[in-house]
Amino acid sequence: MPQTRRLLEPDFADDLDRARKGDDDAFARLVAPLRAPLHAHCYRMLGSVHDADDALQDALVRAWLSLSGYQGRGSLRAWLFTVATRTCLDLVAARGRRALPVDLGPSSECAVIGNRPRDDVAWLEPYPDVVYERRETVELAFVAALQHLPGNQRAALLLFEVLGFAAAEIATMMETSVGSVNSAIARARRTLAQKVPPIPQQPTLRRIGDERIRQVVASYADALEHGDAAGLVALLTEDVTWSMPPLPHWYRGLPAVTDFAVELPLTTCGSWRHVPTAANAQPAIGCYLRAQGEGPHEAWSLNVLTLREDGRIAQIVSFVNPAVFERFGLPPRLP
Repeated sequence: MPQTRRLLEPDFADDLDRARKGDDDAFARLVAPLRAPLHAHCYRMLGSVHDADDALQDALVRAWLSLSGYQGRGSLRAWLFTVATRTCLDLVAARGRRALPVDLGPSSECAVIGNRPRDDVAWLEPYPDVVYERRETVELAFVAALQHLPGNQRAALLLFEVLGFAAAEIATMMETSVGSVNSAIARARRTLAQKVPPIPQQPTLRRIGDERIRQVVASYADALEHGDAAGLVALLTEDVTWSMPPLPHWYRGLPAVTDFAVELPLTTCGSWRHVPTAANAQPAIGCYLRAQGEGPHEAWSLNVLTLREDGRIAQIVSFVNPAVFERFGLPPRLP
């Protein structure tokens, strides 16, 4: 229901009045329909689920403490997104941007043994799959590209193109001029045109179909679990890339990716098991490793796949961080 209609509803007005008097339950009811979109906005701005959690919590505290400043003349949605955006801009200024290995340097032509994690880089994080109308706006390539934008361009573009606010509204939200907003959007569009694939994953995935996607995911897992190099190669495009944050080295092209796969995950690492999931509105796989001997397979990496229309895999991003498994509802180990 449009926000303008909600403002006229007795329940909304009653909750707003109660919240202004200090009723936190009433405030929770007011923000509940917008909590998920606000969190997704914070993730796009910051490239991190944990930072998005912090930003949303901080923004809602700010909104709660300054609720008297919202007089009900505009939409609650616009007011909350204003608070969230300003909170995110503060964090962008303080923490910098998130990155993937492809942002740090050229690809490696063969497997790098002893590829050590870099803890001096703020790495992009995967986002749990959510029911969201604009699923293409949380795709990995789009969020990664946003990180190349200055904070003001990032905010202006998202508020305009994703959330549908007018330039005049954004100027008020960001305390700047309409001309500055339009200029920021234009510059942001030029940067994204160079970094975002022309076709989002969502139409590609719809054309491939759920059944074929499940087959690709199952075949990928089967190839790794059985050390089947030929089976893995058959699933990949000629220009495939594979990166593994927080490991800095990454690989581009079938020869380099094949060399890496044969040298490490297919033969050296140990025994693999896999659980299908979804991340950033794309197919993903929780990868569990048993390095040697007996015992459970431990959470190792979350692999996010980008597919082409023929069903082959064009990109693998393996987030080597067992801590993300809980967020995706995945167990820490498999018996």
